[in-house]
Amino acid sequence: MPPQPKRSGSPARDMMNFSIRDLKGIGPRKEALFARLHLATVSDLLQYFPRDYEDRSYIWPIGQAPCGTGKALAISGTVASVQEMRPRRGLSLLKVMVSDGTGAAELVWFNQAFKKRQFRVGMTLTAFGKLEWAYGRRQMNGPDTEEGRAEGEGFVPLYGLTDGLRQQDIRKAVRQALDLAREHLDILPGWDGCRQSPFAAMPTLEAYEQIHFPDSMEKREQARRQLAFEELFDMQLGLLLRRRHEGKRQGLKCGPNGKLLKTFYEHLPFTLTKGQTQAFLDIQADMESEVPMQRLVQGDVGSGKTVVAALALAKIVENGYQGALMAPTGILAAQHYDEFCRLFQGLDVRIALLTGRTTTKERKQLLADLADGRIDILIGTHALIQDDVAFRCLGLVVTDEQHRFGVRQRSALEHKGKEPHALFMTATPIPRTLTLSLYGDLDVSSIREMPPGRKRVKTYAVGEALRRRVYVFMDKLMAQGQQCYVLCPLVEASETVDLQAATELYEQLRTQVFTKRPCGLVHGRMAGKEKEAVMEAFQKGEIQLLVATSVIEVGVNVPNATVMFIDGAERFGLAQLHQLRGRVGRGDQQAYCILMAKGGSDETRQRLKWMEKIHDGFTLAEKDLLLRGSGQLFGYMQHGLPDLKAADILSDVPILAAARDAARQWWLDHEDTAQAEAALKRRFGQTFAGLLNN
Repeated sequence: MPPQPKRSGSPARDMMNFSIRDLKGIGPRKEALFARLHLATVSDLLQYFPRDYEDRSYIWPIGQAPCGTGKALAISGTVASVQEMRPRRGLSLLKVMVSDGTGAAELVWFNQAFKKRQFRVGMTLTAFGKLEWAYGRRQMNGPDTEEGRAEGEGFVPLYGLTDGLRQQDIRKAVRQALDLAREHLDILPGWDGCRQSPFAAMPTLEAYEQIHFPDSMEKREQARRQLAFEELFDMQLGLLLRRRHEGKRQGLKCGPNGKLLKTFYEHLPFTLTKGQTQAFLDIQADMESEVPMQRLVQGDVGSGKTVVAALALAKIVENGYQGALMAPTGILAAQHYDEFCRLFQGLDVRIALLTGRTTTKERKQLLADLADGRIDILIGTHALIQDDVAFRCLGLVVTDEQHRFGVRQRSALEHKGKEPHALFMTATPIPRTLTLSLYGDLDVSSIREMPPGRKRVKTYAVGEALRRRVYVFMDKLMAQGQQCYVLCPLVEASETVDLQAATELYEQLRTQVFTKRPCGLVHGRMAGKEKEAVMEAFQKGEIQLLVATSVIEVGVNVPNATVMFIDGAERFGLAQLHQLRGRVGRGDQQAYCILMAKGGSDETRQRLKWMEKIHDGFTLAEKDLLLRGSGQLFGYMQHGLPDLKAADILSDVPILAAARDAARQWWLDHEDTAQAEAALKRRFGQTFAGLLNN
């Protein structure tokens, strides 16, 4: 590895102490704008890598610039006019005409009227984008622009923006951050002296310079791979650190399987699949060791994870301890309670349910019984982690749909016992590569098969032209007593619009299409109790057609629901579509998933084609990762780990493998927990410290 520039001889100034306000030209207003991009420190800025680059090594004369090539290029000229137009309601056009003596080009932006204040007649402007010939003139739609002539700048970074921030603002701030790093090398993320990177090609500071302002794309890729290794090394080191921290804890060692567990198993009305059996054997081995279990069981919708959890809870009860199962909603908790009552029927196991709907009187008696040990298994929602909930001897914590809870919520329940075993369940299959990275501190069991006899949900991707036929088909099934879901997309950025769409569709279906069928509506803005009441009515069959946004609860079991009609399927990811498809087909009748798309890209068509052909959630998860990329998946999984900045799980598998090996070797060579914690805090702030304290 090339020699690194020496660190400062004075006490290191932690990078977190350099606020973005320390940079020239960033006052309170701009600080607030940078905060929208989650950029609060110099470290944040150094790790805010460009989303793309412009090659400004050559600026074309406008009159000679090629049109229609599909490749972006740079032009520069004087602004001749600035015009804002509103051809119809909801549409605005901003047109800026530039010329350089050889020709003129019109720069056009749709629905970005706020940009108008950035331009004035007579100013020199450089624009970068794809040049087309339209309406008898050269035209560039949505270009990136910068005041002045930017010739000879080489590769210029393009960053993700927010309203009010320009590319120039971020570039200027990043240049200052790099200047600051030259004076205070200690503020660079990561640490040196701990490993020899097989991907190191330059000093760390130079790597940050090349990834922001590269001399060439080859240099940029070298820098990215080097920083990706460092990032993944630190990530893996943090996971190993947590794993070692867990390994030092003394858990509740259970004995071999006894009479209760054997009786429970013999009374099951079905035979476990190979996946279920292996998952429980993994759990059994964990619970019979002295180290507290930390295991994730992942399985497709309907693969039988609940029975595996019930087996684990039976084992902890027969060893004299209590168990708890936490579900994300009251409906799902009540569903688990009913299922457990059936599974444990005739056995001496006391089961209770605690949710927000538990009355004050019932709650008081329940808490007293729990503290005295008269309740063996407590099932509930977030209500389980409230301060007044006290167990006599909590030995096992099961968290269902664990990604729906934050790290602190999950750990709060574990802290109600003395080093209890922990079992996490998810119906969102995770690709193997992500499992290695996201859950390096957990053991993972996967249930791949479905229980025998379960029918595959027939899936069809259709266009708007078939809407009437779909409605006729749904009405025919409802006439036979079956139930249907109608799903509308819900996207954060346009929640109000989507809510209105769901409401309008509900009114249309209720008053014009399915006038003889009892209909219901559920969406994210409804109060929790109101939403639960609608879902409960649907579960009981009082509502035959349910119009909903994507808030319909994961895991809710309505065996009589046989149709999942997703309106606007192009706006959902593969994993989400598969989850929604899993809401039907839970009974013995044939179920259908109908995906209606309104246009969409080639990627959308590919996604829906995969949905028609692929029914295995693990395979779809791999496809979803392929389409979406992995940058935000750490945050998406809510594991408490930071998002990836330089690394990409898909393309960087060799780097990930090397980083895992290097992290393991570092532990063999050093075993210095304090040094590792200090280094990880330098890169990730309090993230890993928080994980270790949970």
